[in-house]
Amino acid sequence: MKNIDLRSDTVTRPSAKMRLAMMDAAVGDDVYGEDPTINRLEEKGAEMLGKEAAVFAPSGTQSNLLALLSHCERGAEYIVGQLAHTYKYEGGGAAVLGSIQPQPLDFQADGTFDLAKVAAAIKPDDYHFARSRLLCLENTHNGLALPLDYFPKTNSFAREHGLKLHLDGARIFNAAVKCNVAVTDISCYFDTVSVCLSKGLGAPVGALLCGDAATIKTARRWRKMLGGGMRQAGILAAAGIYALSKNIERLQVDHDHASMLAGALQKIDALQVEYAPAQTNMVFVTIPEKSVGRLQSHLLENGILIAAGRRIRMVTHLDIEEQDITKVISFIRSYFS
Repeated sequence: MKNIDLRSDTVTRPSAKMRLAMMDAAVGDDVYGEDPTINRLEEKGAEMLGKEAAVFAPSGTQSNLLALLSHCERGAEYIVGQLAHTYKYEGGGAAVLGSIQPQPLDFQADGTFDLAKVAAAIKPDDYHFARSRLLCLENTHNGLALPLDYFPKTNSFAREHGLKLHLDGARIFNAAVKCNVAVTDISCYFDTVSVCLSKGLGAPVGALLCGDAATIKTARRWRKMLGGGMRQAGILAAAGIYALSKNIERLQVDHDHASMLAGALQKIDALQVEYAPAQTNMVFVTIPEKSVGRLQSHLLENGILIAAGRRIRMVTHLDIEEQDITKVISFIRSYFS
C-alpha cells in the first residue's frame, strides 16, 4: 500500500528521470570549483533569480545561515519574524555560530511586518546596543504567498534605514506560481535569497543562496568553515538542475490539491480549517482535543501520515495525486462520522 505522507513537502523522493540525471552527472571537486554540474546549477539558479552569483549548500538551514553570517558581523543584529524559520527552527545557529543577535517581531496575519514596528526595533547608533544590520523575510510563510506590493515598500524602507534584506525563499517558486509572476518579480527586491531545492521542487537534498558576487564569495568561505564544502557533489546538483527545469510549473497542481483538501475538510463540523486566499500548498487543521493521537493512528492504519498534535499542518507535494487527496478526505470523514 502506498503511503500518503502529508507531514511536509520535504518527504518527496526523486523520480526515475531525476535519478537518471543524477547517475549521468559529470563531477569534480567542488571545493576547488571544479565540479561542472554544481557550477552549472549555481549559474542557473543565479540567472533564474536575477542575481550575479549563487552557492550550493547542503540545506536551506545552512544557506540561510550563510546569508546571516555574510551580512552581519559579530555583535550585529538581524530583525526577523517570531515564527520565522531563520529564528525559530534553525537551532539558534546565528547566535551560536555567528554571535549575531536576533530581534524577533510578530508577523502580521499575511506574513508581513508592520514596518513602523520594525522601525521602532532598529537600534540607535550607540555602543549600548547591537548594530541593526539585516531584515529577514520569509516567502512563503506558513504556506502564504506574501502580497507583491509589500516588497518595494520593504526595499525602500530597508535602504532608508541602512539595512540589508534577506529572503528565506525556501518556497519562493510556490509564491511566484501563486501570484502568477516571474520569480524575479519577487527576488529583485532582496540582497540575498535562499531557495530550497528539496521541498516542493522535489530534489533529495540541497539549497541555493543567491546574491551579488561579493556576498556569495563571502558565503562560500563561511560554507567551508561550516563543513558545507562538498567534493564530487554534482550527483546532487544534477537533481537540483532537474528540479529547476521540470518541477516549477507543476507546483500549481500541489496548490490545487491543497485547495481541494481544504474545501472538503471545511465541511466537517468538528474541524477548524485555515486556508486563506493566498495559501499555496499548506492546509492547517485544528482537531478536537479528544481526537489528538487517535485521528493520527486511524489514518496511519490506512497508510496516511499526518503530523502529531492538535493544530496540524497538511502539505501537498509532487508525490501526492488527486486520488490520494480523495482517500485522505474519505478516511477523515469516516473517523468523524
